[in-house]
Amino acid sequence: MVIKVYIASSSGSTSIKKQQQDVIGFMAVNKIEFEECDIAANEDNRKWMRENVPENSRPATGNPLPPQIFNEERYCGNYEAFFDAREDNCVYAFLGLTAPPGSKEAEAQAKQQQ
Repeated sequence: MVIKVYIASSSGSTSIKKQQQDVIGFMAVNKIEFEECDIAANEDNRKWMRENVPENSRPATGNPLPPQIFNEERYCGNYEAFFDAREDNCVYAFLGLTAPPGSKEAEAQAKQQQ
């Protein structure tokens, strides 16, 4: 399973740049394997991302903006969904991954199962 983070390397939006850095930084710090897919430098990435963001997750107008997160072909969510998952200590579930033993998320899952 490869987590794919769709980003725009040449975005003029400071907000988008910060969101992309936040997602990528979190992945790196937590040693979650991921692949950056640049939609600014690769038209195929842009096309694939836009076609695979589910209809109910698209903005009312325009195209979905990065960062968009996928686990292989499965859509995980956008930055807001990632941020909410991080706040709730459930990023691994959000990404469709098993939480590592000893993590806050694994401990929370263990408590729920008791």
